[in-house]
Amino acid sequence: MNVTIFSPKAYDRRFLGEANEAAGAPHRLRYLEARLTHESAALAAGAEAVCVFVNDVVDRSVLEVLAQGGTRMVALRSAGFNHVDLAAAEALGIAIGRVPAYSPDAVAEHTVALILSLNRKIHRAYARVREGNFALDGLLGFDLKGRTAGIVGLGKIGIAVARILAGFGCRVLAYDPAPQSELAAIGGEAVELDQLLAESDIVSLHCPLTPETHHLIDDAALYRMKHGMMLINTGRGALVDTAALIAGLKSGAIGYLGLDVYEEEGDLFFENLSDQILQDDVFARLLTFPNVLVTGHQAFFTEDAMRAIAATTIDNLSGFELEGTPRHPVAIAG
Repeated sequence: MNVTIFSPKAYDRRFLGEANEAAGAPHRLRYLEARLTHESAALAAGAEAVCVFVNDVVDRSVLEVLAQGGTRMVALRSAGFNHVDLAAAEALGIAIGRVPAYSPDAVAEHTVALILSLNRKIHRAYARVREGNFALDGLLGFDLKGRTAGIVGLGKIGIAVARILAGFGCRVLAYDPAPQSELAAIGGEAVELDQLLAESDIVSLHCPLTPETHHLIDDAALYRMKHGMMLINTGRGALVDTAALIAGLKSGAIGYLGLDVYEEEGDLFFENLSDQILQDDVFARLLTFPNVLVTGHQAFFTEDAMRAIAATTIDNLSGFELEGTPRHPVAIAG
């Protein structure tokens, strides 16, 4: 099957190529450096499938161009699909495949790395020592043991984070609309969101981005939280209202903020902009706070996860070619 791959980096080419070879090279992979947009969608003409990542645009206008060019499947190199117009895909007869569980441990471990780095000021200490400054002023942290950690969203990643934090001796609270039996097994407690926000020293977001969770953390949510708490988001950028975060940082309501995602990351993340002036004033303001640590959507980025993503993506493409449906489809009806 002819497959056009949008916005690949060198590592995507490596792992997708290896996975395709391991499967017997069933697909002809064509790599385009461009992101998928309405303007670039026509470049996929003649490809039965396209492969995209989280910052590619897969709205109705793009899907219409893809359909006109003969595309019948979109293979997502991600678990999330909030950037896809599912109703339009269904109407146009385009199947959507995703990678539902590539490596929850990769994201969970990065989440805890942010927690530890913020708490013990590892990023600040690293910079100091390289400058010959060995003073400890401003680097005071706290013991995780005995603190309350709140996990919002109990999918595979949320459960993995809860398990790790329980191992540190944290009291673990979790909120999820669907009960999870695994939580009790690790000593966690299922609570309502308001209780979680009110009692947690650390709040970590692992829920999907839906209309209901858009700006889940806003001014009102911050008002209900412990003053000076730690907030971590390795889920989706729009789970938090960035303007509210800045206000919370200025007031001290947020004592620590760790982000691996950002609401307007599409024009920033995955690119080297080190020789340019940042045009996003809101993002630039976030970076001025000493108690903020931002990574560029790298929580998923381990060799294990990349191999799993590539293998599942090729498997989805093969399933569609042989059986008419991706092996890990996104349900686009109901």
